Amino acid sequence: MDLPYKLPRPRLSAEDKSSLSPLQKKRLQYKPEIPDLLKDLQAVCFQKVPAPKKTALPLKKLFPNICDINEFRLIKGKGLKRKGKIGVVFSGGPAPGGHNVIAGLFDSKAKIIGFLDGPSGILENRYKVIEDVSLYRNQGGFDLIGTGRAKIETKEQLEAALQTVLFHQLDGLVIIGGDDSNTNAAILAEHFLQAGSTASVIGVPKTIDGDLRSKDIELSFGFDSATRTYAEMIGNIALDAKSSGKYYHFIKVMGRSASHIALECALKTHPNLTLISEEKKSFATIIDEIVRLIFRRFKAGKQHGVILIPEGLIEFVPEKNTLLKDLPIQKDPHGNIELSKMETEKWILARVAEGLKEKQYPGTFHALTHSFGYEGRACLPSNFDANYCYTLGLLASLAVKERLTGVICSVQKLALPAARWEMKMVPIAKLMRLETRLGAKKPVIQKTLVDIKGKSFLHFSTLRKAWEIEDQYQVPGPMQFCEGTFSEDSVPLVLRQ
Repeated sequence: MDLPYKLPRPRLSAEDKSSLSPLQKKRLQYKPEIPDLLKDLQAVCFQKVPAPKKTALPLKKLFPNICDINEFRLIKGKGLKRKGKIGVVFSGGPAPGGHNVIAGLFDSKAKIIGFLDGPSGILENRYKVIEDVSLYRNQGGFDLIGTGRAKIETKEQLEAALQTVLFHQLDGLVIIGGDDSNTNAAILAEHFLQAGSTASVIGVPKTIDGDLRSKDIELSFGFDSATRTYAEMIGNIALDAKSSGKYYHFIKVMGRSASHIALECALKTHPNLTLISEEKKSFATIIDEIVRLIFRRFKAGKQHGVILIPEGLIEFVPEKNTLLKDLPIQKDPHGNIELSKMETEKWILARVAEGLKEKQYPGTFHALTHSFGYEGRACLPSNFDANYCYTLGLLASLAVKERLTGVICSVQKLALPAARWEMKMVPIAKLMRLETRLGAKKPVIQKTLVDIKGKSFLHFSTLRKAWEIEDQYQVPGPMQFCEGTFSEDSVPLVLRQ
């Protein structure tokens, strides 16, 4: 498929050649599949979509300028020829594909200013002019400009961000991040408008957690690549467990509050038990369920198994407040409990061991714990994420050219081939509500949890009973990139339900 740029040959220095693996070098040459609509960036324009119902009054007071703006759908038409000058920042943890967002911005012929080490780079005006992305196309990580978790919310911080934008004479600022980062984008867009600035602020949906989802945001980028990486390791462990026949593996997977990663990995690998936080079972019920499973498997002649645990499990159990008293708690700058630092899998294993002892388990119980998080955040992006992110970059650049602001990129019909994807810009305020954070009401983008009445969960629930005793483990193996492989262009399973 034609791209709106001529793919350059990477300029590899001796140092570059030694730092890239053969696969990384091969991936530099991959040409992302893009929607047909983006083949000519000057032959598209945005069509205003009738405004939805008015936003709730409390949000209206906080965001008077961006609360009730329209959606804008990308359609064929006469587009704008101006190139523009765009600032870009990574915010939050890495997610596979982020570099392709910047590649899309770069290939739109805009001048790109990359702010270093996350939002703090905007506040301190630490930046680099991005003049070449040839070594970063289709690569993992965020190392082109780095990332960070600083929050921009005080009057002083908002003014510092505005002065940075004015210093560079930016036409727009593209914030690549998750729910909290895109909340930052909305706050900045409102402040810029109130200050009389015409600079756009555009959000790009990024998080491996998969909780930045809605009717308008089908999936955040990075989820596909990360779950493929975790599923490879889970599948390997499951086969090892079946081979040795003597270990139970308690595996925690990243995902903060929601269980989207656990659900996707379960569908890919078929573990014996997968806990889904959103079922809101009590901690005592969870422990009893695992203990009974181990007894039942023993009667079937098995003393091994795989149990999948979502990172945010503790946030959903009724005994949460009591349990948290016994655990050290740390919070990030946005007020979220840092669940990745809580060893939930070890805690559950200890309680299960106690339960087995109390019930006089007749077998021999050996168990190992694993925590999969950082292993999937900076891997090489799948073809799906490479295509998706490049599309997001091109879309964001078009939104800046059209002077849209306070909006987030939305790509629709992701389960279809990329050529048929549809695109629009959605008001960030449409995704927001007020929540109590650090003792105060704050505007935030609502996290989307696993819908236990949704198609994906219901499909999972029809299968999981059969996985408990019978070892129906699937080993998906590593991501496939080359032509002719069966999984080359596959999409996340949750998009297929």
